[in-house]
Amino acid sequence: MAITEGQHQQNKWRLCPIWQSATASSTQNLHNNSQNNYHHNGVSSDARSASTVSSVARSILPARRRLRFDPSNNLYFPYEPGKQARSAVRIKNSSKSFVAFKFQTTAPKSCFMRPPGGILAPGESLIATVFKFVEHPENSEKPIGQKSKVKFKIMSLKVKNGMDYLPELFDEQKDQVTVERILRVVFLDPERPSPALEKLKRQLAEADSATEARKKPPVDAGPQVVGEGLVIDEWVSI
Repeated sequence: MAITEGQHQQNKWRLCPIWQSATASSTQNLHNNSQNNYHHNGVSSDARSASTVSSVARSILPARRRLRFDPSNNLYFPYEPGKQARSAVRIKNSSKSFVAFKFQTTAPKSCFMRPPGGILAPGESLIATVFKFVEHPENSEKPIGQKSKVKFKIMSLKVKNGMDYLPELFDEQKDQVTVERILRVVFLDPERPSPALEKLKRQLAEADSATEARKKPPVDAGPQVVGEGLVIDEWVSI
């Protein structure tokens, strides 16, 4: 039987509400799913984002220093070619925790320290003495006042009260180690008075007194230091 044009139009419009209802239902389901997924993933994404930001911040922000140094940037040595010269640096624990410190140098064959490492209580300080053999210059020009290629790196590590100092701690907990300072060697003219030279003499005298005091029977527990004048670990500078 032939379908008239009017019947065709009626059938056409009779099907439209069903299609619209199905379409609306599908659209609503998609919207709901999208909202649920957004809410679920959004929380997870925020958490991941916060974690990422925190990680990036830790990598960008400078590490909090635990130690203070005097002098702060250089190690001053009297320029005496062919002799073993001495320098000194005061190290103070400026944190509220017990801190282990350790020195490394780019010239372990010509330098050693007293002490090369140890543990300081909060607020405690000591003077480390650095010994270096001063070589003759390659030419007639004296390197007085100039920075040498020799460098010293000082690292720190937060430790618990009562722990014994072991250099291996810095390898076992390397993720917690902070590079505190890099000191450069600077030579002074021993025949020419200067504030830096006078300060060096005072610090060396204080370090010598502390060394003599440690040789006597201890009354109080002082800074935990390793033996007298041990060789420093080598630091391969890049």
